[in-house]
Amino acid sequence: MTEDTTGGPPREADEWTGWREATERALYGPRGFFRRERPAAHFRTSVHASPLFAGAVAELLRRVDADLGHPPELAFVDMGAGAGELVTAVLEALAEPRLRVYAVEKAPRPPGLDERVLWCATPPRGVRGLLFANEWLDNVPVDVAQTDADGVARHVLVRARDGAERLGAPVGGADAEWLGRWWPLAGAEEGTRAEIGRWRDAAWADATACLDAGRAVAVDYGHTAGARPPYGTLTAFREGREISPAVPDGSSDITSHVAMDACAAAGATLTTQRDALHALGVTGVRPPLSLASTDPAGYVRALAGAGQAAELTAPTGLGAFLWLSLAVPPNRAARAAGTGGKLGP
Repeated sequence: MTEDTTGGPPREADEWTGWREATERALYGPRGFFRRERPAAHFRTSVHASPLFAGAVAELLRRVDADLGHPPELAFVDMGAGAGELVTAVLEALAEPRLRVYAVEKAPRPPGLDERVLWCATPPRGVRGLLFANEWLDNVPVDVAQTDADGVARHVLVRARDGAERLGAPVGGADAEWLGRWWPLAGAEEGTRAEIGRWRDAAWADATACLDAGRAVAVDYGHTAGARPPYGTLTAFREGREISPAVPDGSSDITSHVAMDACAAAGATLTTQRDALHALGVTGVRPPLSLASTDPAGYVRALAGAGQAAELTAPTGLGAFLWLSLAVPPNRAARAAGTGGKLGP
């Protein structure tokens, strides 16, 4: 990697830019990956793994509804809705006439989607209910920093057409403040990297602001202070395969793990998906063998469900995902205090 001495990245799409700008264009530009591709064709999330996940989300929505005293209108907001798989499943699981469903997605509305789903590019405002963001934050673009031979953190610049990288100007201002608090690089050995997550923090804060009251939950693969990956996590996926090196040309999904504790700074709680789903009734417990003789079909169904639950809660797989949960009180004063809450009863 060579150092850029021009004083900053040029603006042209095929020249040297920061990773955040390049990723924004590659994912969400006019010919961006998510404008053209159906996410489920390229990667598998918990939503695709089992209907038990949507059932757990529906159960969480029921609990939020009860906590709110069953308001006249109950909102479910799905951030990064993809092709609408989660909103469709929640509608099927929760037959509630008061339910108002919002799918927030930059891609065009998929054909055949339930007409009750409101498709929107930005979250609604002033609603009460549950905002749920499953693997959304990892696709909020971030800039990348790397230490040089003197231990100075510099912006990593990338060329979109081939993914080549070089070092740019030293990290300063708000980016440096974020790194200093959440992912310190000062004095680290040459080549140590970090993904500057302040734009994700801001995106999450903006999303949760749509709620007048209720709960906001973000689910993602992430890390916390003390366990940051020393060389970062930025990578690309296409058709279920990891692409290395990542090339921000619009042909693949550009993603990186989320510094979840930074997003959680305003009073939210963090737990693993394994614990969160257990609290919502998804345990993976195998059915008793005696059921096989009294109800063979029921036993097979229960056994299949246990297998799906085991995948969703596997401690070294999907179960290791982090759930960030924020309770939004029904008045601004309490909300400003950042009151958090726990999943489950």
